[in-house]
Amino acid sequence: MGLFSKDIKTFDDLFVHTLRDIYYAENQILKALPTMIDRATDPTLKQGFEKHFKETQGQVQRLEKVFQLHGVEVSGVTCPAIDGIIEEANEVAGEVADKNVLDAALIAASQAVEHYEITRYGTLVAWAELLGRKDCAALLRQNLEEEKATDEKLTSLAERSLNRKAA
Repeated sequence: MGLFSKDIKTFDDLFVHTLRDIYYAENQILKALPTMIDRATDPTLKQGFEKHFKETQGQVQRLEKVFQLHGVEVSGVTCPAIDGIIEEANEVAGEVADKNVLDAALIAASQAVEHYEITRYGTLVAWAELLGRKDCAALLRQNLEEEKATDEKLTSLAERSLNRKAA
């Protein structure tokens, strides 16, 4: 089912489709993070990725709770956007030999992922509230806040040291 699919007839259908999109995305991120953890050379970056892996597991559990609360089957729909972001990250990181440049590339790739997640969660929070699902909105907001915090930590790490080392 594509974003402009005939299967999306109502605002609720759109909400569920987007929920399935981010569910797929989070599961793809869980698959990609171990490689990022292995490739990172800076100890602080490696620890940040490890922490975010655990957070992402919790985010998936929250999403499953949202599906349950909303009374729909837990499932994902293929998200070409996240697939493309992850593929690009793998390509760029695969071409980098200098460990400092690699760490900077990994941060940049991670922030592309975070920004995608932030847009999805922001939309889902707003839509859940409009649908009268404050219970779902509260869980989605937790995920949104974690994604924002991760993005801020990555920015700080990049600006404080890793980008300078790479330069």
